[in-house]
Amino acid sequence: MTALSSSSSLVIVGMSGGVDSSVAAYLLLQQGYRVEGLFMSNWEEDEDGYCTAAEDFQDARKVCTQLGIALHKVSFANEYRDRVFAHFLSEYQAGRTPNPDVLCNREIKFGVCFNYARRLGADFFATGHYARVTHGSIPRLSRGMDPGKDQSYFLHAMPSSALNKTLFPVGELQKDKVRQIAKQLALSTHDKKDSTGICFIGERPFAEFLSKYLPAQPGEIRSNEGELLGRHTGLMYYTLGQRQGLGIGGKSGHEEAPWFVARKDLKLNQLIVVQGHDHPELQQSTLHAVELSWIAGHPPSVEFSCTAKVRYRQADQPCSVTIQDNRSARVEFGVPQRATTPGQYVVFYEGDVCLGGGVIIS
Repeated sequence: MTALSSSSSLVIVGMSGGVDSSVAAYLLLQQGYRVEGLFMSNWEEDEDGYCTAAEDFQDARKVCTQLGIALHKVSFANEYRDRVFAHFLSEYQAGRTPNPDVLCNREIKFGVCFNYARRLGADFFATGHYARVTHGSIPRLSRGMDPGKDQSYFLHAMPSSALNKTLFPVGELQKDKVRQIAKQLALSTHDKKDSTGICFIGERPFAEFLSKYLPAQPGEIRSNEGELLGRHTGLMYYTLGQRQGLGIGGKSGHEEAPWFVARKDLKLNQLIVVQGHDHPELQQSTLHAVELSWIAGHPPSVEFSCTAKVRYRQADQPCSVTIQDNRSARVEFGVPQRATTPGQYVVFYEGDVCLGGGVIIS
């Protein structure tokens, strides 16, 4: 975080009701900023108790009261459905596995919510993300100091204009230190469990949720050689590399090794599986990505080497990138990658600096 603190600068903090945004607001107060909170809801309250928005708002309100700052509240449920959830459903319908968190950050948190905060008079917008930003004519996004909590992967598609007016106060800290600060301040969120999963699904069963919006189409499970092994409940419920939930167990004439999803045949509505965690069908040295986003507004060059992640928790993988046009790229890895999944994101790094990324299509 490189912006200079000033008693005249107003920072509006996206208050999620969690410990990270709570401590972010406190740190900004300590740095001399004028601080206000903004609670954003993106999903209508549901009837089955899985949505925690009401509880989260009360937690955010308690923290803002403890810190002595104002709290605004706004709903972007309509924008979320149009810009994030509709895309989420269409991707599953097309047999891909989307990551709505990236789109939510770009379109909602650092899109309509960022603009709303600016209309409230904010000089800067801040969140509790574990990442770091360097402001300038071309802003720079870097990993958070806590490697286990770094969230730059999910922020790679942020508009640079928003990044240049955004602060990530906890990005310089380890998570344990954040909780320690919250406990010392007796903030009500100091021991609150971190949220997991997709915000609009919460802890509810995923298949049950998805079936409310997309009709399931059961079909055949076949081996890579074409042998019929069982039935699937709908291609949308499976992702590449998945082992659990196939229900085919041991088969006569086959080894005892577990089965994994290798690909989906949408035309025939078939799930193709292979045996063995490291089966060749699960390994890919090359992928193609589209809808590229670059923090600097453009790639480093037409061809360049860097490291990349094809999933959030993955260690960095050396690769070479060839830009094929302004919106697509070919990525070649020195070591084959397991179960690279269409719909997910490949995100590029140079050391700790996040360059950008794109959507994997093949």
